[in-house]
Amino acid sequence: MVGPQRPQFVLFGSSIVQISYSNGGWGAILSEIYSRKADILLRGYYGWNSRRAVQVLDQVFPKDATVQPTLVIVYFGGNDSMGPHSSGLGPHVPLPEYIENMRKIATHLKGLSENIRIIFLSCPPVDEARVRENTSSYFSELVRTNELCRQYSKACIELCKEMNLKFVDLWTALQKREDWLTACFTDGIHLAEEGSKIVVKEILKVLKEAEWTPSLHWKSMPTEFSEDSPCDLVLADGKTTINSSEWTYHRQIQWD
Repeated sequence: MVGPQRPQFVLFGSSIVQISYSNGGWGAILSEIYSRKADILLRGYYGWNSRRAVQVLDQVFPKDATVQPTLVIVYFGGNDSMGPHSSGLGPHVPLPEYIENMRKIATHLKGLSENIRIIFLSCPPVDEARVRENTSSYFSELVRTNELCRQYSKACIELCKEMNLKFVDLWTALQKREDWLTACFTDGIHLAEEGSKIVVKEILKVLKEAEWTPSLHWKSMPTEFSEDSPCDLVLADGKTTINSSEWTYHRQIQWD
């Protein structure tokens, strides 16, 4: 463990979490936004569904850990929503079980600390045509439809409302962009940089609007080692230094 200790933000989910540092991903963007403010920890597992997630909850989030996360952002649903395989194998999880699995995840996380904050990301849409084009003959039958994604997204959101959890409606958010089919995905399923930017925008909106004390919005959180120093850059007058700890001019997007 390195110091000073910062708040821990954990991203927990399937491939959309695991590869969120690739292709200008949303995990990488959040890490940059929260640099010197919070540590973004990745717990993403390619191909996983909510059933597998429930099985490892105690290992990923042990209740007796010395330090508990400040925020957990959870995403499962895309693999759960795939159509069932005729063999009974595969990632598909029936909708009622998916809802109960997500309930179990939320309940476990809430039990870690009375101060923990939780955001669920609902199932995003898919580009069905591109999914079909990119499906390799290496795999057996795969069924991914936007309608199934909608059903699992809706179920996730309804559960969040029932349990008083914050959420991001990814199924709706991505489709607000007119060119979402071509701009938001690398392969029809996983997020390209433009899709990740939407995810970040929606997460920051939730964090800004949440009436949490303390606030976890990046502009409200203290910056590590932000005090003035004679070692700072010297201004043109040759006498005054300028503190650069809050500079964001390097960002292509000035996040709200």
